[in-house]
Amino acid sequence: MAQTFFFYDLETSGLSARDARIMQFAGIRTDMELNPIGEPYNVLVALNDDTLPSPEALMVTGITPQQTVADGYTEAQFAELLTSEVFTENTIAVGFNSIRFDDEFVRHLFWRTFRDPYEWSWRDGRSRWDLLDVVRMTRALRPEGIVWPVTEDGKATNRLELLTAQNGIDHLKAHDALSDVEALIAVTNLIKQKQPQLYSYLLKMRDKNEVKKLVNVDDKKPFVYTSGRYDNEHDKTTIAFPLTPGKNGNVVVYDLRYDPSPLLNLSQDELAKKMYASWDERQSEGFVKLPVKELQYNRAPAVAPVGVLEQADGWKRIHLDMETVEKHKAALLSAPHFAENIRSLIEKRPEFKKSKDVEAQLYDGFLNDRDRLRVETVRNATERELADFQPEFSDERLGQLLVHYKARNFPKTLTDSEQHEWERWRIAHIQDQLPEFMKSLGRLSATEKDENKQFILQELQLWLESIAPTDLSSQDVDA
Repeated sequence: MAQTFFFYDLETSGLSARDARIMQFAGIRTDMELNPIGEPYNVLVALNDDTLPSPEALMVTGITPQQTVADGYTEAQFAELLTSEVFTENTIAVGFNSIRFDDEFVRHLFWRTFRDPYEWSWRDGRSRWDLLDVVRMTRALRPEGIVWPVTEDGKATNRLELLTAQNGIDHLKAHDALSDVEALIAVTNLIKQKQPQLYSYLLKMRDKNEVKKLVNVDDKKPFVYTSGRYDNEHDKTTIAFPLTPGKNGNVVVYDLRYDPSPLLNLSQDELAKKMYASWDERQSEGFVKLPVKELQYNRAPAVAPVGVLEQADGWKRIHLDMETVEKHKAALLSAPHFAENIRSLIEKRPEFKKSKDVEAQLYDGFLNDRDRLRVETVRNATERELADFQPEFSDERLGQLLVHYKARNFPKTLTDSEQHEWERWRIAHIQDQLPEFMKSLGRLSATEKDENKQFILQELQLWLESIAPTDLSSQDVDA
């Protein structure tokens, strides 16, 4: 099967992939020359009766829970659509900030619906590519031929709707998933036409093995790195140095824009204070930042050899010079203890606080082979088979996850005890979401003047009343 792109975008009920849900999915398959193949996808996914969406999110998307319930797929149906029709073999899944956002929602969807959360993005010739850092690097290194937007106060911005507006690309309904996908394909084609060499190079670098050839602690060669973590005034681009191995086979890199001399002889405790400093502490006078970050090979990072800066005033564009880079690199090489201290800190770095909710425990560990077989059995079971299926999972997460899966997608298969367990969890989950939901709903109800947005807010109040017990849904809106 020939390689294809699948450009996609999600509209969600909130920002957290662990807690929020997909409400709209849109996508277009193209060939490698960006010509569309087949019909676009544009579907809704039914919001479950345990979820209170973020009112702020719905002010942007304009999608109500009631719309999704009336016209949307169940999560199990939607997951099957993605598996069978969208993320097929030799598909490159493409989005805009998708690796950090949309892909995480897909992973958590597959976790909740008893599918492998990872295979869709790597197995059988599949891969993924994020255009956000491609856009950023193009702006920083090869901006010619494209009009680059700035904010009202003159700061660089790469928001998709502003890129399209500045370059004469139709984008009539920003934050509608299908409109955003069409706009993204047009922006991709613009970069491909105006800067074909950089485009082809960064497409190749979605392969983690290609990234490892350029960025590794054995060669210790500086490289150009574009990342959202770097300063906007330098177009998010710097020269980085592979300092030490990181967690999970990643690499920790140092930003050679900054002189390491004040940091080299600090103790681990002193370095830790800088690594975990609060935002306020980082803004304080005299604070010396610790300019290290972990580069993840499998996230299609925008990296390039230093040689790309020799053309088109590259050094000048990112406000650096070879003399500074070599000086700071030499300082790091003269202090191997510093790299070791950083490696030790990264190893000891506390994990994110673990959730008690099994649906948010995707990253708490991989399933063993025995459980993977049972998960496959669950996924392939008919509704009748599911009602009688009592698997003995060794991973304690899966038992509760199965009850939730049945309740949302096949509610008739629940036993009386499972129904009681689900209802108890559902009400508790709504209670957890309620304070923030009511606060946002009250604030927006008092300030929004737009009739369409007021309608959405009224629909949200009705949604709460339809899914929550009376004693919860009758709480006063906190304005």
